[in-house]
Amino acid sequence: MPDGTLSARVAVYTGTFDPVHYGHLDIIKRGSRLFDKLIVGVGINPDKKTTFSTEERVQLIRDVVSGKGENAERLPNVEVLSFDGLAVRFVRECGARILLRGLRTLSDMEYEFTMSLMNLAQDPQIETLFLMAKEEFSHVSSSLLRQIAALDGNLTKFLPEPVRSALAERARK
Repeated sequence: MPDGTLSARVAVYTGTFDPVHYGHLDIIKRGSRLFDKLIVGVGINPDKKTTFSTEERVQLIRDVVSGKGENAERLPNVEVLSFDGLAVRFVRECGARILLRGLRTLSDMEYEFTMSLMNLAQDPQIETLFLMAKEEFSHVSSSLLRQIAALDGNLTKFLPEPVRSALAERARK
């Protein structure tokens, strides 16, 4: 927002998304229905070695939310951007007041609860909103999917096209 005010009608969903999977996409779809605008922030985490570059991850998400691939749904109020640094700072730069997070398991909840308190200490105007993963996605993680791809397993239930093809191709290299 140009005048420095933050909007509760805009939310930001951050993550590494390496690769983006149906669990992430479920949170993106549900978030896009809750807010006028949802910004997907593809983070650069120096502690993580990623399979895909930041630009590739951004493009894969853009492809999927633009309706490319089987069962893809066009989500016109979703924007995909990359960021480096603190997620809470990125949320503010986007003019949003809401940091959207997905929860799968109890261990996710512990980590995310601690992170949300730290974010609140960093910027008391930014609120974290949690969406519980649907049961069918509660066991899905990008790291497990990368392992399945490396062993030439079936990823159809977990990844949309074009992500599935990109991961399979990367695993073959």
